[in-house]
Amino acid sequence: MPAETSDPGAYGEVRKVARVVLLDPEDRILLLHGHEPGDPADDWWFTPGGGVEGDETREQAALRELAEETGITDVELGPVLWRRMCSFPFAGRRWTQDEWYYLARTRQTATRATALTELERRSVVGARWWTCRELTRAHETVYPTRLGGLLRRLLDEGPPARPEILDTEIV
Repeated sequence: MPAETSDPGAYGEVRKVARVVLLDPEDRILLLHGHEPGDPADDWWFTPGGGVEGDETREQAALRELAEETGITDVELGPVLWRRMCSFPFAGRRWTQDEWYYLARTRQTATRATALTELERRSVVGARWWTCRELTRAHETVYPTRLGGLLRRLLDEGPPARPEILDTEIV
């Protein structure tokens, strides 16, 4: 069960991450399906995105990661919806991340990973568009936790005036 902390630096070096809440014209969200390398049974669903590289902005990182992981480049990037600190074990190490979730819209629904890293090739096994109802009823592990409810509120109320700070998740 995730623990909470008010000190984001309490878990070592913090990786700056940009994630994308990508919606299609039917308000479905795109999630990637991943698993622990070497253990396909330890799996979960997550939003596209990844670490900021060099001097790129988070917006640039969001668009680059989306293109690399999904092949989708025809997007309208919107505001930051949510921010979250998280810490989790993956591929033999602990990752601590400061994640910003950007809203984006696209009409392009076909996906094709174009530039996965070696680690991503061993751990990302596909992508799927989910309706809010499917996501809310899912029994699979999805990150961030409560994504179904967050998406429902986004669709009902629109983007928040400023980014919502989500609970810290420590796995």
